[in-house]
Amino acid sequence: MLDTLLKTTTALALCVGMAGAAFAEPVTIRVVLKDLVTTNPDDVAHLARIEAAMAAQGNEIRIEIVDLPASGYADKLNLMLLSGDIPDLIYFQGGDEQIANQDLLEDWRPWLEGTENLKDALWPHNIARMDNYPYLLYPFAARTKAAVIRTDWLEQTGLGAPTTLDEWAGLLRALSDSDFDGDGVKNTFGIMAPGNTKELDAIFNQAFGVTGTWIQNDGAWVDARVSNEERAKLEYYHMLYADGLLDPEYITKNWETKEDDFYAGRVGVVMGTAGPVVGIYRAKMRQVHPDTELTLLQPPAGVGQGLQATSVSKETRGFAMSVLSENKDAVVAFMDFLAGPEGQFMERMGFEGRHHTNSGGNFAITEDLGSWWPRFMVSNPNAWQPPVDLLAPVAQASLDQGVTFFSADNSFVFPADLAVDVDSAESFYRTSVFRFISGETSFDDWDGYVADFNAAGGAKLTAYARTVLK
Repeated sequence: MLDTLLKTTTALALCVGMAGAAFAEPVTIRVVLKDLVTTNPDDVAHLARIEAAMAAQGNEIRIEIVDLPASGYADKLNLMLLSGDIPDLIYFQGGDEQIANQDLLEDWRPWLEGTENLKDALWPHNIARMDNYPYLLYPFAARTKAAVIRTDWLEQTGLGAPTTLDEWAGLLRALSDSDFDGDGVKNTFGIMAPGNTKELDAIFNQAFGVTGTWIQNDGAWVDARVSNEERAKLEYYHMLYADGLLDPEYITKNWETKEDDFYAGRVGVVMGTAGPVVGIYRAKMRQVHPDTELTLLQPPAGVGQGLQATSVSKETRGFAMSVLSENKDAVVAFMDFLAGPEGQFMERMGFEGRHHTNSGGNFAITEDLGSWWPRFMVSNPNAWQPPVDLLAPVAQASLDQGVTFFSADNSFVFPADLAVDVDSAESFYRTSVFRFISGETSFDDWDGYVADFNAAGGAKLTAYARTVLK
């Protein structure tokens, strides 16, 4: 398996990245990663072939999986770390700041400088985040959201893909007034977002001039959540809600319900994470409705146009290296291998015969590739290009859209003594947003909302922000 590729790429180097000399004796690194478990045969086989390939390059590394349940992973991880059980390579999905503040996490930047592949595998947002918070490494495309619709439904509306806010409202109205699912009842909503407005914001923020976490009103920096631009956006959401275009039960629904509603025809437009998730939406839709394709919609043009600004203050998830590890060179060599051609081939293309085929160097992917996921990283395409397209066209287009409409947010990490204010302000905002959208609170009460938001911690956050922003 992979014999041709392995013979070609193992000749590239005798050792990888930071390993100035090969590891003479096997070095064991302990790895904890959500959904990487010893009971999954694919996980075990994947790491075994990585070990074999690295050994062929002169790096004898053993990778020990530290099992943690996926449910409640972040909390269970922190309990394990605080008990003194600290693996060499740690995947965080929250809770990392508490550990970093105890000086238990390594600064990745000096280690990256000596790597052969890893330093070039980072995406632009990874580099910016590393400069602000150097303890987490996560070489994946930015998790932007992409709006998709069934292509046949878009064609049946006769409207074409929307480009403005008015055209977006027109499309959602046509979907809500339709019976495209053929059940004889007008029970389809134009759009929905699970639990809150985050997925709507991902598409609509820029059209209303919400260009970042902090924007200027009357020459002063203000929290975007109390800005004039935010009010205009929420008034638009209220219109969608009042006219029956936005699923009125969105606040109680989760992502699984959103997806089920999409496949069942109860909603016309949904947002999915760009790349593989959009590909999964397409694959699952085709299981229910064979030959059905999805169309990627562009964010609307208004005051501006684009996807929601991407935070570069820090990675929200990613890999950390323990300061206490006695095997840092091996950890970096492991990550550097994964960023190189062999590692990326394994990470991205799964197993030959199941997830892809190879006929004399002519590669093809199988349907089962949809069930495979990279465990550790997807490097910048400038660093490695797969020998065959791994994503459906709509999924690849969603990634490209994320690059086209990328803009960096001006958010930053607040000091620990403001953590309570951060949580309080966010909780008050989310509750208030639903009340405005549903009509429970009138927009005539906007000034009262602003005052209450500031009292709930917003004033302290704004005062601090004005010392940071220039």
